[in-house]
Amino acid sequence: MTNELSEKILEYLSKCDKVNSLDLSNVFQEDHQKVIGAVKSLQTIGNIINVEQISTKKWELTEEGQHVLKFGSHEAAVYNAVSENGTAQAEIMKIVPFAKVGVSKALAAGWIEIDKNNKSLIKKKVSSIIDVAQNHLMNIIDVPDNVKQDYKKRKLLQQIIIKSVLLSKGEFFSTKIEKQEADVTADLLVNDAWKEKKFKPYNFDALGSALDIGHLHPLLKVRSEFRKIFLEMGFTEMPTNNYIESSFWNFDALFQPQQHPARDAHDTFFISEPKLSTKFPEDYLKKVKEVHSVGGYGSQGYRYDWKIEEAQKNLLRTHTTAVSARMLHKLMLNGEFKPVKYFSIDRVFRNETLDATHLAEFHQIEGVVADYNLSLGDLIGTIYEFFRKLGITQLEFKPAYNPYTEPSMEIFCFHNGLGKWIEIGNSGMFRPEMLLPMGIPENVNVIAWGLSLERPTMIKYGLNNIRDLVGPKVDLQMVHDNPFCRLEKNDSRSVQKNEKESEEFFTCSTQERIQDNRKEMIIFCDPKYPPYSLETIISILKKEFTITVSVHLHSTIEKISPLLVKFCSEFIDNCEKNVDLAIIVIWRNVGVNPRMIITSSHEIVGEINIARFFNRLIERRKPNLLKYESNGVIYANKIDNILDRIHQILYSSNKQSKLNSLHDFNKGRYFLGNEISIADLVFQSFCRQIRD
Repeated sequence: MTNELSEKILEYLSKCDKVNSLDLSNVFQEDHQKVIGAVKSLQTIGNIINVEQISTKKWELTEEGQHVLKFGSHEAAVYNAVSENGTAQAEIMKIVPFAKVGVSKALAAGWIEIDKNNKSLIKKKVSSIIDVAQNHLMNIIDVPDNVKQDYKKRKLLQQIIIKSVLLSKGEFFSTKIEKQEADVTADLLVNDAWKEKKFKPYNFDALGSALDIGHLHPLLKVRSEFRKIFLEMGFTEMPTNNYIESSFWNFDALFQPQQHPARDAHDTFFISEPKLSTKFPEDYLKKVKEVHSVGGYGSQGYRYDWKIEEAQKNLLRTHTTAVSARMLHKLMLNGEFKPVKYFSIDRVFRNETLDATHLAEFHQIEGVVADYNLSLGDLIGTIYEFFRKLGITQLEFKPAYNPYTEPSMEIFCFHNGLGKWIEIGNSGMFRPEMLLPMGIPENVNVIAWGLSLERPTMIKYGLNNIRDLVGPKVDLQMVHDNPFCRLEKNDSRSVQKNEKESEEFFTCSTQERIQDNRKEMIIFCDPKYPPYSLETIISILKKEFTITVSVHLHSTIEKISPLLVKFCSEFIDNCEKNVDLAIIVIWRNVGVNPRMIITSSHEIVGEINIARFFNRLIERRKPNLLKYESNGVIYANKIDNILDRIHQILYSSNKQSKLNSLHDFNKGRYFLGNEISIADLVFQSFCRQIRD
């Protein structure tokens, strides 16, 4: 049928120069879509026809407009329903379709009026009328455009767009359709028959057939990235191929009492066959029993009758910390401690009630670091660094209780999909009662943290229900369509671009902001090179922003100079609720260049660049307060040249030559006339820094 119609179209086109597909539909008495299909078929056969897309607008009556055309306008119907002595409005509403609109339009046209003495009575105001609306709808073509728009608002008319094509003869026009060959076959090669044939052009942009291959589940994609991060941080992977553990390694070795609720069948899956384990390291088992029953190593224990029968029970492991306990015990079998960093990513099992964020089977990611004199600061810093490599900076810690860690902290991350903070992990420092029975030295501390693999995957791929990720409700097409996992890992060497920091800081996405919507900046400063310009800059910022400042010592810094004790002290402990800027100063050994972190993807290095950034913030609110780029390109270029020169002097050979160069560099009161600039503030800071 299509070939027959195509030939008819070519025959008709041979007798004229151009023809519209709508006209062809009328001529051949065929549906317009069939004509279009035949045209598309002709387009595939070389350049036989030329096709031009055409769109035309047309006014047509709506269903309500058809009613007006047949029975008259609504206002005319109301007028005709009113008797000579008047008719009650309620009666008209009952007998006249669209009476509400009709009464309104008839009143506006002055055809009817409401009786002054009886408000419910409608009377005729004129003796006769002309139904203009009905007359217009009889001949839409002659109706002015503004009137058409009015009828469109009344839903009597609607404008439709009719799409068609205009056909004309192509370069190789012919009334006969010759099938084009797709491939050179053996038959065509015989007697050079291919020379008389026409071939379809190859479409080199066409995609090949998709291969039916496997696709990695999002969990495996994220697991691979987590594993890379651990390996980058120098961790060694622990063997986790034993899903079944004894209660001894899963609970007792971790100093978890035998009467703990987690050891109940409501929380743990116990194994019926094999029900018990019998092989344990005897010396270690005795020490574990003793520390549980009567205490030891500075602890009074739990003071209960520890039973080997409870420790022997087999179960599906509830956490991979059981593997960590095995590895730490194995570490001390040779009697010599060596600092280690372990990690594992594998399945654990808990008797949980299923909901949007909980499953009975899930993956646990665990990191363990054992070294001399580790502190809670090392734990927090390691966790921040770990999550920073994941591209996650919105973290919160909450004190918690764990039988085998003290202190303990729960780790929370903001989930933009759920719109709330969710717990993604737990952390803490292993208790002496757990470590010392293994033979680990007293001055060795072990920090550890664990989190699920599912929840970070939900955050990464924007899933709100964990059952959409794991289980019978998983959409296999989702596994097919989701892209590779590319976690945004930050490198301080590649994020020192400062040209757009001030703009991006105020337009950063919601996930880059802290929970109360303050703009938070963390500045790491070395006590040997204090950025004194920061105090002056904050005092200027306070004129336009509400600011709170807090100053902290990193755990690697025992004390600071008395001169620095009062650093930014006049801005500390600002308790105002609506804070624009929250500046956190942390004294830490970072060298001559301080570092400021403003979002997960922005880190500014160097006092000069930090000063530039704050200058831009000031200019956004009040350009004349501390001029820089707002004073023109030439002025800003002069400041940049001065700052670059100061930076060169700062890295010169010795202290005295630095002082001499700085004093020789600035001869006047200010670098640029009578106005103080950011260059003067940095200059004064470096002079004071070198003198101190």
